[in-house]
Formats: sequence, C-alpha cells, structure tokens
Amino acid sequence: MPRHFDPALINDPFDDPGLYVDLVFEKRALLFDLGDLGRLSPRKMLRISDVFVTHLHMDHFAGFDQLLRRLLGREMTLGVYGPRGIVDAVEHKLKAYSWNLIGGYDGNLTFRVTEMDESGRTSSVSFSGRTRFARRDEEKSQSSEGVLLKESGIQVRVTTLDHGLPALAFALEERAHINIWRNRLNAMGLAVGPWLRKFKEATLKGADDQSPINVAWADAEGAKPDSLPFGLLKKEIMKISSGRKIAYVVDCAYTERNIERIVKLAEGADTLFIEGGFLECDSVAAAARRHLTARQAGTIARLARVKRLVTFHYSPRYKGQGAELAREAQDAFLSG
Repeated sequence: MPRHFDPALINDPFDDPGLYVDLVFEKRALLFDLGDLGRLSPRKMLRISDVFVTHLHMDHFAGFDQLLRRLLGREMTLGVYGPRGIVDAVEHKLKAYSWNLIGGYDGNLTFRVTEMDESGRTSSVSFSGRTRFARRDEEKSQSSEGVLLKESGIQVRVTTLDHGLPALAFALEERAHINIWRNRLNAMGLAVGPWLRKFKEATLKGADDQSPINVAWADAEGAKPDSLPFGLLKKEIMKISSGRKIAYVVDCAYTERNIERIVKLAEGADTLFIEGGFLECDSVAAAARRHLTARQAGTIARLARVKRLVTFHYSPRYKGQGAELAREAQDAFLSG
C-alpha cells in the first residue's frame, strides 16, 4: 500500500516532543506539538499546513516563534489547533512584536486558530498579517465524535487527558483506500474519467446500492445507459482497503479515565507515539509529575492493540538510559 503519510519524531527522545507528518502526495505536512523546531529544515517548515498543540507547557509551545519567523511573508493560512487557551496564547505571542512594516511583505500570512474545551466545543479565530494580526472571531461549533479536522483523504481525532490541566491527544487517520480494478473497468467497456472521482466520493459517503452513478463508456457507439447502480459498480470494479492510522500521546497521568480514552483513540493504530519517560521503579515520581512510566506506556499500547510502539519524551534524569526505557516499554507491550 502506498505511504500516503510519513511520520517522524523531530527531536531526540530526551528533547522537546514533536511529530512531523509529511503528507507525501499533497506536498504539505502536519506538525504535532510546537517544542524546539531547530532540527527541522526550512524546506520542511514551509510544508507545514496545520499544527496540533497538546497543551501550553513551554516544551510543547515555545517553537511557535521559530515557525512564525520562517513563515512570515508567505502567502498562506496556517491552521493551529489546541486546548482552551490556545487562542489567547497565539494572540499574546503575536502582540509581543511590532508590525508597523508588515505591509511591505509580499505574502499575507494568516493563522486560523481553533481551540477545543473539555466538552468538545470548538471556537475559531483568525489573525491576518494584512491587519497586523488583529484578532477576528470566526465561528463556534461542536466537535463531532472528536473529529477536529476532516478532509477528503485524512481526518484528525482528538481526546482530552488529565495532566493536572487538560492536555489533548491526537489520532491521524487516513480515509479508506478505494482502488479501481482497471481490467474489470475495461471488461465492462467503461472509460477512465472524472466520473470515477464522483463514484469514489459516493463510496465514502455510503451511497445506497440503488443510487445511479453517471458513467462514461469507452465505446460511444450503440445504446448504453447514462448511469449504472452504485451497488453494481461497487461489486464489479472496486476494492476498499483500510487506511493507515497513527496516534500521538504525551503528558498524562496513569489514571483509569486517561487509559480508557487513549485506548479508544489509538485502537488498532499502525503506530502509537507515546511518552514513556520514567522507569517503573520511579513510578511514584512519575505519578507526582502526572506522567507515564515506560511500562505504563507499553501496557496502554498493548490494550489498544496497536501494531507498533514508539516511546519518547524521556525525563533528563535518565540520560544514557534511553535503551532501558525503550526496552521496558517494549517488554510490557509484547507481554501477554
């Protein structure tokens, strides 16, 4: 199956957390958390279209200034998503600078910031360079089933965890792959064309089997119907395969509520990126800091039945012991 997105941690497991996801065929990228971005090349930063911030501790948000500096002057809109307070945080960041000369830039950089509270209510605000990043309120809505971003090919779901404050966790899901059997298309005498895009859209929307789908024929001679039933086409020319899924979880306590929410969010993921920064022998210290141990991270991954586990966000107290943290997580993940 083609790799439609390619995820990679930005930094060493002991440094600021951050996950860069290259959307290979869309020539853009998503970023999860805004810690230190120094290891990201300018080219990669310029691909970022949307940023998802878990919470506003410094190691998850200090990189906003680096991103602002790189994108300034570009003609683009950057989506920023985060917990309640992210709108004010972005506004304060932007107000920290003087913008009297911004009118001389060729491009208009706009931030569209969406925050979600614990009940799933979202509100969006925009800040445009054309207006010296003055705040403009846009809309309020209710997140549907935890979906924060929904596009034709991907969606990002979110849940709220307890870290002594609300912290978000995210799952990026690729929509189902719809493959057209070219040989069967030819056998039916049908032509490749724009109608196939509409057929795929009808599939994603769950069209009724009797719904007519306008088609194009390879041979225009003879009397042929303008449309065929969706169910017939689905049976004869199409194969559906599930898309990829990754989950990103940092900074949360090992509580029943958090475990339940992470498992639901990450269920069956191809890769779970999850913090596991303390050894189990220091679980009391981890609990006091409302963080997970490596073993707890591995246990959650096993409960969520993910295919691959990647731990990171290690406490600096374990410098030189990264392999031990990773091993403890993997042992818990693979046990049972």
